[in-house]
Amino acid sequence: MSQDNGQARWQAIWQSRGGLALALLPLAWLYGLLSGVRRWLYAKGWKAVNRLPVPVVVVGNVVVGGAGKTPTVLALVKHLQSKGWRPGVVSRGYGRQGTSPLEVLPETPPGECGDEPALIRRQSGVPVFVARQRAQAARALLARHPTVNLIICDDGLQHLSLGRDLAIAVFDERGVGNGWLLPAGLLREPWPAHTGSPFVPDLVLHQAAQPKPARHTAPSSLPTFFAQRTLAINAINALGEQQALTALVHAQPTAIAGIARPDAFFDMLHAAGLPPQHTIALPDHADGALYNDLFKHNRGALICTEKDAVKLFALARNHDRATAARTWAVPLLLHIDPAFFLAIDQHLEPLQSFRLIG
Repeated sequence: MSQDNGQARWQAIWQSRGGLALALLPLAWLYGLLSGVRRWLYAKGWKAVNRLPVPVVVVGNVVVGGAGKTPTVLALVKHLQSKGWRPGVVSRGYGRQGTSPLEVLPETPPGECGDEPALIRRQSGVPVFVARQRAQAARALLARHPTVNLIICDDGLQHLSLGRDLAIAVFDERGVGNGWLLPAGLLREPWPAHTGSPFVPDLVLHQAAQPKPARHTAPSSLPTFFAQRTLAINAINALGEQQALTALVHAQPTAIAGIARPDAFFDMLHAAGLPPQHTIALPDHADGALYNDLFKHNRGALICTEKDAVKLFALARNHDRATAARTWAVPLLLHIDPAFFLAIDQHLEPLQSFRLIG
């Protein structure tokens, strides 16, 4: 069962150069022209690039839809902390109410800060600020947390007004789709990017649920690394209890995913030995009311992503204890090539003085 068939249809259109994609190609050319002019204005200094007093690492997509930015940000936070950095995270906070800088606290409702910033704050514990202008969010974060000596910008590759010291482009199994720009294809900017082009990413991280493929589906001359996504062997419910994922098979599970590609989560559940009895695909950043309706129509176990749990767990606890007990989230594990972190360290090595005196 799906409540978001439109999203799936667009993903299918963007994977081939069919009739509808061809019809949209003139709009893609216009989009490419306008975005190219914008990049040129920033590159030539006609539009200001805001530099911060600490290093900035940007993680983002060149394709539309989630490709694994948030797990990458969380992995980066953990790695950088192990190297002595004190990172903070900034984000636009997609879907939030308001545009001014806001600190994300563990109890901040996702509707006020956005789903991903709420998840990052709760899982990492590092300072997180959101604002439409990431530079404003970063300055507010540094003012509130002066010991932070590095900023990670979540979903900021196309946010050119924030200066960056390191930029990482994340891809998933879709690669570049049909290779065309929006709205005819997946791409937010031309790809492959070429070394020396303005605002070209420094590193590429390709994620997939399968073991490393023979070649990456996002060809580029840039340094490219691989990460495999798997589900944890245990699920956790809204009461904080843990259960082996396979033990939930007989609980008539309904799988819920309000992410860019719900089928990716459903497929991973099958691969992990928990085929759901029903699946419900919600829009990415779905309104909380859609989640609340799930309790009325599904009496068995509810299985969701960690991102969905940011909203769903609080609703389940407010409903009743029994509902909270049968509402489960499955953590996502990201197994990243160690060479990726070595490349991160090498890029940040010239900036070690910030780590030492920050």
